[in-house]
Amino acid sequence: MRTMKAAVFLRPGKIALEEKPIPTAGPGEALIRITTTTICGTDVHILKGEFAVEAGRTIGHEPVGVIEELGAGVTGYSVGQRVIVGAITPCGQCHPCLDGHQAQCGGKAAGGWRFGNTIDGSQAEYLLVPHAMSNLEIIPDGLSDEEVLMCPDIMSTGFSGAENGGIRIGDTVVIFAQGPIGLCATAGAKLKGASLIIVVDSAATRLDMAKRLGADIAIDYTKTDPLTEIMRLTNGRGVDVAIEALGTQQTFESCLRALKPGGTLSSLGVYSGKLSMPLDAFAAGLGDHKIITTLCPGGKERMRRLMNVVASGRVDLKPMVTHRFKLEQIEQAYELFANQRDGVLKIAITP
Repeated sequence: MRTMKAAVFLRPGKIALEEKPIPTAGPGEALIRITTTTICGTDVHILKGEFAVEAGRTIGHEPVGVIEELGAGVTGYSVGQRVIVGAITPCGQCHPCLDGHQAQCGGKAAGGWRFGNTIDGSQAEYLLVPHAMSNLEIIPDGLSDEEVLMCPDIMSTGFSGAENGGIRIGDTVVIFAQGPIGLCATAGAKLKGASLIIVVDSAATRLDMAKRLGADIAIDYTKTDPLTEIMRLTNGRGVDVAIEALGTQQTFESCLRALKPGGTLSSLGVYSGKLSMPLDAFAAGLGDHKIITTLCPGGKERMRRLMNVVASGRVDLKPMVTHRFKLEQIEQAYELFANQRDGVLKIAITP
């Protein structure tokens, strides 16, 4: 039996490298050899026990790799092609998929999120891809692994925060938190045509990166009250769209308070505790606010479109890769990322 190295969730607070059998591609599946992957904030929620997965699960959901094996019925691809797969792997045939909600594949909330959740994920030497015909997308010639590494999750998620927020040309937008997801939301807001993009964080490196990706105003909330400054910048009107990219009561409430009447709160964060609605900021339900949540859009067509944006040069997310580790160093990589040390944004993990 051939084995591979894989980062396995053992219990809250412990992820370790273990040996696992290399999967075999069955009907409709593909096996890819991972060339680059990364760690996501959701993986840290799993590590901390804030999002439950079973012990022994291989973690990770952002794969870049090479096709190693194709199962029966998978056509149009060949062994050796470089591919990415979205963090969300819709079947493309169930009611939610056909109804336009691929992330909810199978009819359960977040049912399209399988890698590192309900099946083994990408922080390993090999990855078994379900519904391969719906999810494998070939990487265009000339794009490196690190240039497309953000596409499977954070780019898709951040951009969808801007898309689902309904940003229009000329809008004023605020994004609370400039971690990887928030930075991609900032880039997405720029692409959607927002004319004033305000970002809020406390880390200078993140605020600087946000300016590179399209932010006009960067607010350090440890030095300036963001809501006071947002109201000053908008002449007391409030923003058209507020994007929450962290998943805390404070950032959610700040987004709501920053909105104009009739504005939209686009929520991207993963919340791990009780979320309360402040009555005054919600205008007792009479403010015509819209609150929308988003789970990362997946599927091969989404990946194709995102890689087209990268190839066009309209956005460059490669500088977000601030650190690089081998898979054998996965515990060290998690320690760095989970504690947000050394200006880390994203880590490239290579087997």
